[in-house]
Amino acid sequence: MAGPRVLAANVVRAVPRIGARSHVMTASATASLLRLSAQAGRARLSLTRAPRHCLRVASYSSSAGGAASSPPPPSTLNSSRPATIEVNGKTYTTDEWYNVPQTVLALTGRKLHLQKDHPVAITRQIIESKFSTATYKRYNEFDPVVSTIENFDSLGFPPDHVGRARSDTYYINETTLLRTHTSAHEAELFRASASDGYLISADVYRRDEVDRSHYPVFHQMEGARVWDRTKVPNGDVVAAIYADLAKLPTHDVKVEDPNPPHHPERNPLQSEHHSPEEAEAIAAHLKRSLELMVVEIFTRAKQAAARQDPNYVDEPLRVRWVEAYFPFTSPSWELEVYYQGDWLEVLGCGVSKQELFINADQPQQLGWAFGIGLERIAMLLFQIPDIRLFWSKDERFLSQFTGVQDNLDKLKRFVPFSKYPACWKDVSFWLRSTSAAGGNTAVANVHDFHENDLMEVVREVAGDVVEDVQLKDQFTHPKTGRKSMCYRINYRSLEKTLTNEEANDFHERVRQGLVEKLGVELR
Repeated sequence: MAGPRVLAANVVRAVPRIGARSHVMTASATASLLRLSAQAGRARLSLTRAPRHCLRVASYSSSAGGAASSPPPPSTLNSSRPATIEVNGKTYTTDEWYNVPQTVLALTGRKLHLQKDHPVAITRQIIESKFSTATYKRYNEFDPVVSTIENFDSLGFPPDHVGRARSDTYYINETTLLRTHTSAHEAELFRASASDGYLISADVYRRDEVDRSHYPVFHQMEGARVWDRTKVPNGDVVAAIYADLAKLPTHDVKVEDPNPPHHPERNPLQSEHHSPEEAEAIAAHLKRSLELMVVEIFTRAKQAAARQDPNYVDEPLRVRWVEAYFPFTSPSWELEVYYQGDWLEVLGCGVSKQELFINADQPQQLGWAFGIGLERIAMLLFQIPDIRLFWSKDERFLSQFTGVQDNLDKLKRFVPFSKYPACWKDVSFWLRSTSAAGGNTAVANVHDFHENDLMEVVREVAGDVVEDVQLKDQFTHPKTGRKSMCYRINYRSLEKTLTNEEANDFHERVRQGLVEKLGVELR
């Protein structure tokens, strides 16, 4: 079950920089990047933990653009919006909520999780291989355009939830958007009850920062397993779950699980719906199922490393369960793996909230759900250091994975082909005094500054030529109260060396875009 990015834990946003004098990553640098990518990837888990953007200034309106009955005021960001757009052959009418750049629309048909021999598709295949087709029905081709009811309301998001903000979500119109998580399809599947389990893989869309572990489009997989009280022998759901658990394979990996199956404060039982025995049976089935999946992923990662590195030293795989909080499961856990000297969070999961089944008219059902980010796992599996590479059409990248889906034993680590230098350029500006974020709250706010708006301008102008964008400095003028900000933009192409003239051209267009679309005053 997928949750919004805004519910994720605070994310490590700084990514190790490769300076102009060292363009090939060392093994230790790669390991460091992967650890940070994994931490940053927490924001992309289908099930996520705690408020993240609560620390940010919500934009567009006091309700963060959330209430469907209160559309945001027009802004310069969509001043040239088309009357209609087409996504995968379907036409949609836009309104003042529209904020989808053409660069993002162009990616809606790529579906990397279905592209033969693509690392994202290979990762999906490896995960799917550990879930029987007799039980888990696959859904890999859901359309990315969904309603606000599907994406938010069916999952219990309140009208003013920050996840609904246009600063975080791509809207086509007030009631239609590009899904932000695979759980947008959950209510539909629970209501249809077409199988005892399901796996959804899909492209999802979120406005986010620019760095090597974030991209406006990425891929998630979520899975669920359900039992029906009215269909199990003698109505004994506990016995039925343990019988299904006995059918699963075992593994010999060390698993640390020191916490109790549930805890009244830290990890509560849904006592009004489940007995302790039922929750513990569901948890046991869930944990074995996901352990088998993770063992498969990391066993293949080790085999790939050993095939390419004659000095590779294997170390026993260690796995641990830690308590967590997710809005759609309870009790809840995260699964972590000790990898390259650090504990990495791999996925989130838990016993599904019974309200989801009740709202889907299936109150007699109960079960578990999990969510995982495919790019994040692929970065670990293949040691791919930059998320932009997944969208590359360069044969030097794609050819490295040819034939792997037909023979997973051919899986190998990515071999970098890019040694192109970085080019850093700073942009400093004053926020508008008419913006609350600019320091003048007495004047009506036309369009508050939000960092994601800046990121969108950079992406629209320079696309994948930008490796990352970082806030370097900010201050408020002691007399005027105006706020100044300075961002560093790191221009680095994955496919060629940028000339200084090319970088200057991109940067000047970014500067002008910030003025035209955000109304800032350049310094």
